[in-house]
Amino acid sequence: MNNSAKKPRLEPTIENLSKALYSVNRHAKTALEPKFLYDLKKRALEKMIDQGIAKKVGLHFSRNPRFCKQRSDVLVQCGNYTFHMPPMKEDFKILPHLGELDEQLRNPKAHISLKQAKLLLMSYTGVKEANIEQKAIYMHNNPYQPLFLGKKAWAYA
Repeated sequence: MNNSAKKPRLEPTIENLSKALYSVNRHAKTALEPKFLYDLKKRALEKMIDQGIAKKVGLHFSRNPRFCKQRSDVLVQCGNYTFHMPPMKEDFKILPHLGELDEQLRNPKAHISLKQAKLLLMSYTGVKEANIEQKAIYMHNNPYQPLFLGKKAWAYA
């Protein structure tokens, strides 16, 4: 079997979308530039909620509030997985507050590569990742951060 053979593209089923969200969310937590991954997650969850594939369950206190003492996030159920996303104003009026996050509850492990997960969610949402030129413009404004240009190629803008 040829290693360069492409894997078949994943279908946008509830299970595949949930696993892709899990993979993207897990990688976003440790990424140097997580903005795109979190935006992709948020857009996918919003579309899934609009289509009735996922549903908002309630509000949780955030474990890592940024500049405030207390912040809440929306808990979203998607298949066998749950995710958090930023709330909108109407969420505080509609959704019940569930209090603290239960640390014992965990999502099942999903074995899907970040590349496959991004491709599935980008095709599902229509969101596109910034290309190298846009990254180079960004890096020009942030000259001390490296820019990955391909296999073993790094540059400073």
